[in-house]
Amino acid sequence: MDIEQVANLQRGQSLPLQRDVEAIAIPFGSTEQLAEDSVVSVMQAKGSTVSVGFEGRLFLIEGSNLDALGLPPLPRPTLHEDATEEEIEQFVWDQLRTCFDPEIPVNIVDLGLVYGCRIERLISGERMVTIKMTLTAPGCGMGDVIAADARNKILGAPQISKVHTEIVFSPPWSRDMMSEEAKLELGMF
Repeated sequence: MDIEQVANLQRGQSLPLQRDVEAIAIPFGSTEQLAEDSVVSVMQAKGSTVSVGFEGRLFLIEGSNLDALGLPPLPRPTLHEDATEEEIEQFVWDQLRTCFDPEIPVNIVDLGLVYGCRIERLISGERMVTIKMTLTAPGCGMGDVIAADARNKILGAPQISKVHTEIVFSPPWSRDMMSEEAKLELGMF
C-alpha cells in the first residue's frame, strides 16, 4: 500500500478497528488510545495519515498504524545513515508535504503554511529541525495536530533527534501564499 492508496478511502466509510491504536486527538495534538473493535468513520485520507471520527471527536491515525484500520501499514519514513545535509533537508520538506490540516485537503507546504525550515547541528552532534509555520487563522485549533504529525514524520530520520515547531502570525496567512496546485484543488481561481 502506498500514499495514493490511502486516498482511496471514502469519506464517511465506517471501519472497525482491528487492534488498539494510538491516535492524535484533534485539535489537541495529544495521543490517545482507541480500542480494538471501535467503529470509526473516515473523515479525510490524505498524505500518509487518515482522519477519523469516533464518538463525536476527531483523531489522526498515522500511516504506520493503518493496520488498525485493516489496511497494510505504510513504512515509517526514514533516511539512509550516510545522508548528506541536502538529502536531510529534502527529507524534511518531503515529510512536510505529507502533512495535512485535517479539515483541508491540501498539504501544509502547498497551502503556504510553512514559512521556513532550519536544520542545526547541536553541540552534542545531534541535529534539530526548527519549522516556522503559521495557521490559516489565529484561532485555528489545528496547530498542535499539524505540529505533532510533522514531528512524528520528521523524527523517522535517524540523523534528526529533535523537531521544534514555531507557530507565527507575522506575516499573516493569506490565500496568495497558496501554490497554484492548492488553489486549483480548492477551486479558488
